[in-house]
Amino acid sequence: MSEKEIKKISGLEDLVKISEKLKSLMEGKTVISICSGTGCKAYSSDDVHGKIVEELQKKIKESKTNADNIVIKKTGCHGYCERGPIMVIHPGQTCYLGVKPEDAPDIVESAINEKVVEKLLYKDENGSSIEKENDIPFYKHQQRIIFDCNAKIDPYSIDDYIMIGGYQALAKALKEMPPDKVLSEVKKSNLRGRGGGGFATGLKWETTKNAAGDTKYVIVNADEGDPGAYMDRSILEGNPHSVLEGLIIAAYTIGANHGYIYVRQEYPFAVKSIENAIENAREYGLLGKNIMNSGFDFDVKVHRGAGAFVSGESSALMAAVEGNVGEPRLKYIHTAVSGLWSKPTNLNNVETYANIPHIINNGAEWFRSTGTPGSSGTKIFSLVGKVNNTGLVEVPMGVTLRDIIYKIGGGIKGGKKFKAVQTGGPSGGVIPEALLDLPVDFDELYKAGSMMGSGGMIVMDESDCMVNVAHYFIKFLADESCGKCVPCREGLRQLLYIYERIINGQGQVEDLKLLEDLCILLENASLCALGGTAQNIVVTTLKYFRQEYGAHIYYKACPAMVCKPLIRYEISSDKCSGCTRCVKVCPVDAISGKPKEAHAIDQSLCIKCGACMEECPEKYSAIAKSTGIFEYEKEKEAVFADKGQ
Repeated sequence: MSEKEIKKISGLEDLVKISEKLKSLMEGKTVISICSGTGCKAYSSDDVHGKIVEELQKKIKESKTNADNIVIKKTGCHGYCERGPIMVIHPGQTCYLGVKPEDAPDIVESAINEKVVEKLLYKDENGSSIEKENDIPFYKHQQRIIFDCNAKIDPYSIDDYIMIGGYQALAKALKEMPPDKVLSEVKKSNLRGRGGGGFATGLKWETTKNAAGDTKYVIVNADEGDPGAYMDRSILEGNPHSVLEGLIIAAYTIGANHGYIYVRQEYPFAVKSIENAIENAREYGLLGKNIMNSGFDFDVKVHRGAGAFVSGESSALMAAVEGNVGEPRLKYIHTAVSGLWSKPTNLNNVETYANIPHIINNGAEWFRSTGTPGSSGTKIFSLVGKVNNTGLVEVPMGVTLRDIIYKIGGGIKGGKKFKAVQTGGPSGGVIPEALLDLPVDFDELYKAGSMMGSGGMIVMDESDCMVNVAHYFIKFLADESCGKCVPCREGLRQLLYIYERIINGQGQVEDLKLLEDLCILLENASLCALGGTAQNIVVTTLKYFRQEYGAHIYYKACPAMVCKPLIRYEISSDKCSGCTRCVKVCPVDAISGKPKEAHAIDQSLCIKCGACMEECPEKYSAIAKSTGIFEYEKEKEAVFADKGQ
C-alpha cells in the first residue's frame, strides 16, 4: 500500500479488507519468486534478480503481450540450498534450480509465453524432468507449515504478509480471546520449545504470567550458534512478521509491555529484516500504544548479540541484554520468575513464536493432529553434511531419520555408506545406522542419547572418524565455555586433552573410564546446559562406536584414516613411474627419488598433508594412504569393542 493509504489497523475486519484488496490486485498476475536467502545470495541470486528485472523492463518497453502482468519478487530461503539459486513461478509452481544471470532472457520469455525452460528443471535419477515444486522429492516428502510462506512473500513487505492472513491471529486474540483463553489454547496444543530441550511452551508462559510483579518481558532467542544450523536465521530473514506476531500474542497473554529480539551480530540480513518488520508494524498500529484499539500496549527492540555461544542460554542471554557479560547464573529461581532485570521473563526461540499464529488461527486440535502424542506439530531441520540434498527441511514430528536422509536428502554423497547423524548441535549426540528408523521427536532422540536442540542435523559417512568428530565438538564447547563454573571450564579442558592424546596415538586404556567419569561430572555439576549436555557427544560415540576408540588406543590406528598422526602415505615401488610430480608439491621435501625411478617418502618428515597423493597421476595411483603404525583390518572391530569395554 502507498504511504497515503497507510492507516492504523483497528481489528480483524481491517486486516481482511486489506488482504482481499491485495489479493485482487494480484489476480491474473504471474509471480516470479526468486530466493534471496543467505545461501542463494552466495550463489549470486541478487544478480539473477537484477538481470530478470532488466529483461522484463525491456519486454515491457517493447509492448510484449503479458509482460506487464509479471511481478518479480525477492523472497526468503526456499530450503533447497544445495541447488540454489532457486526460483518458483506462480501460480503454476514451475521450479527452476541453479539459475544463472544469463538465464534471465529465457526465464522472462517463458513467463510471458507460459512455457517452460527445460534446462533449468529438476532432473531425477533417470534424467526425467520434474516441473512442479511440490513434485520434486526434496519438497514432496515435507510438510511445510512454518516455512511454506518463505518462498511466497517479500520479507520487506508487510502487505505481503497481511495478504496471506498475517496478523489475523493477533486480531483474533486481542478482540475475541482473553489472555487465559489464549494460554489455554497454547497449552492444549502441546507446543514444545523448538530451541533446545523441548520444554512445554504453555507451561512456561503460565509461569511467567502468574509470577509476581507488574513489569514482565518477552524475548525472542535468535542466538543460533550451533555449527551447521540456520533455521532461525532463515525464518527471520524470510518471514519476520510471523515471529513478531507470535511475540506480540505471547506478550498479550503474559501481560508484558516490553520485548526484545536477541539476534546474533553475524546475521546482518536477519537483523535488517526484523528491524524493517518492526518499523512497518508500528506504522500500521500493530506495535506501540493501544494496539488495534484493544487497550494493550507493547513494543519491542532488537538487541545484537556479540557472538558468544553461551549467550543462547536463557540467563546468559538476559545478562547480555542488561549490558553485562553473557554468563549464566544458578537456576534455583527460573528466568520465568526472575529474569531480565530480575523481572518475570518469557524466552522462546524464533521457530516457537512462528508457530503461535497458526495455533491461534487453526486451533490446538489442528496443531496436535500433526506429529506424535508427545511432540506435536512440525519441525524445521538443517540437513547438512555428507548428504546429496542439503538444506532446510520441515517435517512432522515422528518421521524417521531414514526418511529425512534418504527420501528428502537423497541419500549419501558419492554412493558411500551412511555411518551416523549428529543431531542437536554441540549439545547433541550421534545416532548410528542401526537406529535409522528412529522416529524423530523430543523423547525418542533423548532416549537414544541425543536431543532435538534447535534442529541441526549433520550426516556422516564411512570416511568420518567418530573419535575425531567428538574431539571437534568438545573443542568447540571448550572454546565457547564462559569459564564461570569449574566443572565446565576444567572438565571440558580435560576432555579435550584426552581426545588430543587419543588422536595423536598416545591414548591409554584408562582414558575410556576417565572420559566416562568426566561426563558424569559435567552432566551433574555444570552451571548451565553448555557443560551439562557436553557429555552427549562423548557418551554416544563411546556407546555406538566404541570399536573406533579401541582402534585408536590399542592399535594406534584410525580406521577412517582421518587422524593425521595415525595415518601414513606410502609410494608403491611397483606403480611409481618416477614422474617427480609428488616431489614438486611436497611442502617439506619428504619425498626423494631420481626421475624415472621409484620414489620414497621419509615418514619422519611427512606432515600427512596428502598433497602428493592428490598430485599423483590417476593412471599410476602409486601413492596410497594407510591406517597407521599397525595394520588395520575390519575383522578386528570385535576385538576393539571387547577391549574397549
